[in-house]
Amino acid sequence: MTTFLVRDMTCGHCEKTVKQALDKALPGVPVAIDLANQRVTLEGGDPAKAEDAIRDAGYTPERLGMA
Repeated sequence: MTTFLVRDMTCGHCEKTVKQALDKALPGVPVAIDLANQRVTLEGGDPAKAEDAIRDAGYTPERLGMA
């Protein structure tokens, strides 16, 4: 499990954009988004690929950790 803080994900449109980018980059990997706390959590997949996908979508992820 990997969690990112995405401080510039501030609205529902941002959330949808990030989710679509991750679904495209990492198909089948479960993604949970907590918009209120600006957190994106992946259950599996390649964290570096996820980080790149979020950046390519126009956002600035900070990796908080892996479990």
